Amino acid sequence: DTFLSLPLKESSSPTEKLARKESLKVQKMNYRQEKKRATKELFSALKDPSVVIMSNWLKIRGTLKSWTKLWCALKPGVLLIYKSQSLEHWVGTVLLNACKLIERPSKKDGFCFKLYHPLEKSIWAMKVRHGFLCLSLIMYITKPSTPSFHTQVIMFLCVYIFRLNDSMLENSHMENDGYSDKSEREAHEDSDTAANDTGGRLTEESDMDQSDDLSPFLQATAYVEQDEEEMGEAGEASQVETVSEENKGLIWTLLKQLRPGMDLSKVVLPTFILEPRSFLDKLSDYYYHANLLSQAVTEESPYCRMKQVLRWYLSGFYKKPKGLKKPYNPILGETFRCCWLHPQTDSCTFYIAEQVSHHPPVSAFYISNKKDGFCIGGSILAKSKFYGNSLSAILDGKARLLFLTRDEEYVITMPYAHCKGILYGTMTLELGGNITIECEKTKYCAELEFKLKPFLGSSCNVNRVSGKIRMGEDVLATVDGHWDGEVLLHEKRTGHQGVLWSPNAGVRKQRLRRQVVQLEQQGPFESERLWTHVTSAIIAKDQNKATQEKFVLEETQRQEARERGERPWCPRLFTLNTDTSEWQYKYADTKPWDSDSCLVQFEKDGIIQAKVRPRRQHGAFTYSHTWTGQQKVSSAFICVCVCVCVCVCVFRNLRALSGQLARRTQQGESLSGHHCFILCVLLLFQLLINYVFT
Repeated sequence: DTFLSLPLKESSSPTEKLARKESLKVQKMNYRQEKKRATKELFSALKDPSVVIMSNWLKIRGTLKSWTKLWCALKPGVLLIYKSQSLEHWVGTVLLNACKLIERPSKKDGFCFKLYHPLEKSIWAMKVRHGFLCLSLIMYITKPSTPSFHTQVIMFLCVYIFRLNDSMLENSHMENDGYSDKSEREAHEDSDTAANDTGGRLTEESDMDQSDDLSPFLQATAYVEQDEEEMGEAGEASQVETVSEENKGLIWTLLKQLRPGMDLSKVVLPTFILEPRSFLDKLSDYYYHANLLSQAVTEESPYCRMKQVLRWYLSGFYKKPKGLKKPYNPILGETFRCCWLHPQTDSCTFYIAEQVSHHPPVSAFYISNKKDGFCIGGSILAKSKFYGNSLSAILDGKARLLFLTRDEEYVITMPYAHCKGILYGTMTLELGGNITIECEKTKYCAELEFKLKPFLGSSCNVNRVSGKIRMGEDVLATVDGHWDGEVLLHEKRTGHQGVLWSPNAGVRKQRLRRQVVQLEQQGPFESERLWTHVTSAIIAKDQNKATQEKFVLEETQRQEARERGERPWCPRLFTLNTDTSEWQYKYADTKPWDSDSCLVQFEKDGIIQAKVRPRRQHGAFTYSHTWTGQQKVSSAFICVCVCVCVCVCVFRNLRALSGQLARRTQQGESLSGHHCFILCVLLLFQLLINYVFT
């Protein structure tokens, strides 16, 4: 509200003063009622579906956020944004009368436009419920890009954005801090405190209000939701492939170069057996159910945490490619990044991987979700062995899962992939080997055995897995089932048997949606962009072109190795720990999430980091929001504070005495001796303070 006051002629009549005072009370009461009525009319207009000018789905990207599809309702002067068409989850309200509109170029078919404030101010309404600071919105309408459609959209938005029904929002301008009433200011401060306590991340799903703490110049990677995944069938069907006669000839040509026990890491494989994605991408399959780790952190019992970790471990195996396929061997220096949004905790799990060595081929990876309290790091050495009619792909390495708030580390190993039926029989892919999940702090350990199908076994023996959970030497439970199906857990103490893991239809619907970086925004050594020509040729079933494009990449890598000579390769994101011979993420942050200082976790150029609340400066002192409990205040600072407080009290008393003196002078009364004494004492005290400071 903007208040204007006109000077009135001073009246000396007590009757007129009393009448004017009563009149002022009535005016204030009418003002409050009128303000409530106007607010009620505005909110009724916002909630009334009959005044919606247009509503539809829009792809929106706000400041520091990724593209996301949201339901938008355009009303006179405002744009209401919801997560779904049901209007249950409100995201925010954009004030259109303060916006500018420009068309934004786009490679895709459709119309892309940008709403922004010309002075880089927030375009959200002030009372955004858990809103996120946004200086601009970029919107994309997925429709045919035709001139008539462009004209319709531009004319429509120009009419309703630029000064249409400005009267509805004329009275929304705030003075000073943006609030006309003390109650409004206090309510907003309470909501800000609650929002900041939740932490968060920089994505389109974030619903926090951190307009005071987030810098508009903070740059974060923009992620978009990946298209539908390709999922193979459960059971043996998707693990069996019949080789065509043409490809059999290629296999025989390849087998002539091999001998039993030979390492296949330097052998160039035909492209028809390649899965159109990199091995760095495939390693991310274990985190589509990372929300299970978020739940594991909250479990109070270490035994329950181990069961939850085991449940998460099993969740990474049921996604299989269609047919017997092998991912690309990553190029040295190749990187891959993605993330998963957690709707229940409003957090994000980030995944970063890099090929740190080519001979031997080592892939390093790091996963982090600080807000939910876990991170994972490790490296995998991929080795292949040929045994005549079969071959095995061994994943030699460890992953270390760390629960940040509990200081617990779980060391995890991986099974190997076994392919049989190369010379005779049906080509079949299975998992085999023994794995462990150990926590040294709690002494809990889970052991699993992935069993290969026996030579005379039936179909029920395919993909079998069995194991146990123990503490020290005591076996607490046993597990048994199929790693791509249902796994049962039998409690030894109680005799109870239940389902530990089952990827049924309901569980698959809860699978987190992966967010990836758009191809045009990727670096030259990111997996999707690096292998894009090979992938396109494989999808088009052009094996000759796929082989040529793959040869170009491999030859480029050989040329770079020759030019590098004896100089060692230095990875960009990972470093080798010489004590443990393990690769570690350079920018790992294992400090627990602090809701008082941590605002968001985000990723930029492969670096996962947390945005913390900046330290604020007031005069000569610098402090943070939590400085009262962390900083030691010197005695000199305390003395200064005391003196300042005393000065404030003196000035306040002097002003009060001056006011009384002025009123008594107007009424013709003289100053009492009591007042004169107090005034003298205060003046002497003021002189003493001035002397001390000088």
